[in-house]
Amino acid sequence: MRILGMIVISMILAGCADTHELLRGSGNGQVALNRSALVYIAIPKDGVYGGTVYNGSGQNTAQVILAAFSKYLPQVVTAQAYEDYKESLDRAKKGNYSYLIYPTILEWEDRATEWSAIPDRVSVKIIVVDANTGRVIDSAIVNGKSGLATFGGDHPQDLLPKPVGEYASSLFR
Repeated sequence: MRILGMIVISMILAGCADTHELLRGSGNGQVALNRSALVYIAIPKDGVYGGTVYNGSGQNTAQVILAAFSKYLPQVVTAQAYEDYKESLDRAKKGNYSYLIYPTILEWEDRATEWSAIPDRVSVKIIVVDANTGRVIDSAIVNGKSGLATFGGDHPQDLLPKPVGEYASSLFR
């Protein structure tokens, strides 16, 4: 009986846990960015799932990236609104930024997990570009999935800080 109780408690605790994943792209952890660089962060298009547009999700994503990279850099600025890649790169060049960070929301699902038992999910591709040359320096995809016992407080943007923070940390040695 005691073992059964331990198994049930373990399953409940496992259902509460969020999962995060950082998938490295082109740089594979070999990149070290300049800590004195100025960085421009683009705002991605808002996430969409089915017919639902999650207004503000692009801004939320940019804010998470801003918070993570601000720990390592003296000046990090976000765009005022969504710009496509070319517009963002042009703005970064004209502003004399060293790097452009260009995120793209690949998946954004904000579910009523507490009653549907369907977890929130988020996936964001982040590329780091040399603003002067336009060359992609590094890229990664960050993923997150909420646990099932969220008690109504979790949202996809809450799943981003840990993997985005890990990614930012990996770029500065």
